[in-house]
Amino acid sequence: MGKKSEATESRIELPAGYSPSADEPFMNERQKEYFRRKLLAWKEEIIAESKSTLELLQEDMGTLPDMADRASNETDRSLELRARDRQRKLVSKIDSALRRIDEGTYGYCEETGEPIGVARLDARPVATLSLEAQERHERNERVHRDD
Repeated sequence: MGKKSEATESRIELPAGYSPSADEPFMNERQKEYFRRKLLAWKEEIIAESKSTLELLQEDMGTLPDMADRASNETDRSLELRARDRQRKLVSKIDSALRRIDEGTYGYCEETGEPIGVARLDARPVATLSLEAQERHERNERVHRDD
């Protein structure tokens, strides 16, 4: 039978104010459900922001007579589009994290296979590396960037 359906997974009851703790088994059903809900809520928030940004950009299509106003408007639009691109990439990371929950690999470091830790996941639910692996990765990036 393997993978449970999303409908079955989301029937797990979470006590009011539940927050994952290091005192409970790592990535138990409650923690998986907690992170699934957190990721889905974050995704909905990003999509809602994107829709409002898109509406704002469409409203702002009017021609401005002043060159300075037009230039300023174009700069604002460029910044908004860059922000939307970052949001699109973040939604992709959220979708990937949700897939990892379904596959049973969520919460484990892609490099070491060790648990990432609930505090790090709570702060950055799309994290794929443990704090140590992330720091090592960033140090290596700096070394290669300085070359």
